[in-house]
Amino acid sequence: MHDLIENSRLYLLAFLIPLALSLLLTPLVRWFALRFGHLDAPLTEIKTHKHPVPLLGGVAIFLAFSAGLVFMRFYTSFPTGTLRDLRVILGGGSIMFLLGLADDLRKPYGLGVRIKFLIQFAAAFLAVLYGVRINFLSPDYLSFILSMIWLVGVSNAFNIIDIMDGLSASQAVMAALGFLLIAFPSESIYVNVASSALAGAALGFLPYNFSKKMKIFMGDSGSLFCGFTLALVAMGTKYSAVNPLGVYAPLFVLAIPIYDTFFVSILRLRRGHSPFIGSRDHFALRLEKIGFSRHRIVFLTAIASLTFSVFAFLVTQVPLLWGAFIYLTVGGAFLMVSVAISKIKI
Repeated sequence: MHDLIENSRLYLLAFLIPLALSLLLTPLVRWFALRFGHLDAPLTEIKTHKHPVPLLGGVAIFLAFSAGLVFMRFYTSFPTGTLRDLRVILGGGSIMFLLGLADDLRKPYGLGVRIKFLIQFAAAFLAVLYGVRINFLSPDYLSFILSMIWLVGVSNAFNIIDIMDGLSASQAVMAALGFLLIAFPSESIYVNVASSALAGAALGFLPYNFSKKMKIFMGDSGSLFCGFTLALVAMGTKYSAVNPLGVYAPLFVLAIPIYDTFFVSILRLRRGHSPFIGSRDHFALRLEKIGFSRHRIVFLTAIASLTFSVFAFLVTQVPLLWGAFIYLTVGGAFLMVSVAISKIKI
């Protein structure tokens, strides 16, 4: 009980420090973006905003998260394995952040798809090389390859879903809290600390993302960093102590971004378009088309993400048959919702 209380204080501190830093840093970053003209202008029809908006909110998220982890490093004594894993998150996350920042600074043209994928896979390769990978697969080379694909895929999923104020950032908060929920009882300290820190950093950014007077976008620097960090966190704890199906729990925690990625990719491919070229096929924009307000869409998707995280926790705790029932039920619901949403014309 004493260890549980001490760890709870540790994770609360890991959450509050990035939260406070993010709240302080975001308006400063916004001023910098305005001062030097780093704005996201609605130059194409796929843009959903009407006026230029400052970019680089991801800088505040990254700095708040990183400073929080550095502070926690000197506040407490982490085990050697935890320090190594946190270094992997900071190292790989820094590469993804800098890639996204370079892309943001080159708006409206950005970097080419090939360059971005090359650097993303390089960051994923280094992270997996240092030992953060999918552990239930064999042989090792298959685990290595699929771990890299997972890291790059989830990173881009958060980038793809970043098409509406608060949508990607709120999903990052909910997913981080979801992983904290699952890993909290365990000794996966790096997962709990990193999840707490990311939840705080992303939450501190959200009020400005929603604001009309102080609006700022987090840009690729924020979405790629959040996605990469969460993909690493997802591979850092055990899910199958009760039943083997528990290993798929991260798919529930990250269900919304992963779902939207597959949803838009399939619809684009069916029309003969590249899945890497933007379009208005996103489920959120289709919900807006039938009358949902943007705030309501973000709120409902956040609640859905929280619900999926509870399901994720349950499938790690219940017997095999109950786990299979949960997967089939949620999967069937996703399929029915997908069919209904795909019929909405944009």
